[in-house]
Amino acid sequence: MNVLIVEDEDLAVRKLRKLVQEVDPTLEVAGVTASIEDTVGWLKTNESPDLIFMDIELADGQSFEIFEQVEVNSTVIFTTSYDEYALQAFKVNSIDYLLKPIQKDDLQRSLKKFRDLKVRRTEQNEQPNPVFNLDKLLRELQLQQPKEYRKRFLVRLGQRLLSVEVQDIAYFFTDERFSFFKTWNNQKYLIDYTLDELEEALDPGMFFRINRGVIVTHNTVEQIQPYFGNRLSLVLKPVFDKEAIVSREKVSDFKIWMGK
Repeated sequence: MNVLIVEDEDLAVRKLRKLVQEVDPTLEVAGVTASIEDTVGWLKTNESPDLIFMDIELADGQSFEIFEQVEVNSTVIFTTSYDEYALQAFKVNSIDYLLKPIQKDDLQRSLKKFRDLKVRRTEQNEQPNPVFNLDKLLRELQLQQPKEYRKRFLVRLGQRLLSVEVQDIAYFFTDERFSFFKTWNNQKYLIDYTLDELEEALDPGMFFRINRGVIVTHNTVEQIQPYFGNRLSLVLKPVFDKEAIVSREKVSDFKIWMGK
């Protein structure tokens, strides 16, 4: 089977060539183009390849413009450093969307999807426009992209701003509808985030929301005591001025998290 690589970085081309050969030596790279103009010209003057690996950001624009200038009958696998183009990518003749740096396992999965699709087309005598399960593909994309968590917070200290690293924070809490955190040296700072927003932004390996009003770290938990209603009561350090109660529905997950 023939493959066209659309990529404007020489190093990325070499890496992809090598990876393709490792994963499937039967695939032959029939051509390499580095721009929209070159790709349109290549597709107009050559037989359609079985598969195109296509970077989205090219030197002369986004590769989606190629589909506006020439009919693309080949199956496309997009390769890119960005994840914001997923929806647009699946509107054209694409079966997958690989984030750089491309991993061998991800490429194997994409090529398996490509081969399975060819088998179904042969069996069903389909036209070259596959029907995609967009929700499934987007879920796969989210799993490929590691989530970035907050590393620091900018807070006000008098007339100046202070950057506080998350590892310097013992716990977050709410007080009269405002959100705060305390550092290990017992400094209290006001922040402009709700605890719902913080729960999404913080690494769950480091932080755990024990109830609606408190998010703790492992090392801040000095004591764990039984509490009525099948809940737990925590003693925190630095000293927390209120009760730190693990709600009933979170007790099991909290015990697992504390054991990690």
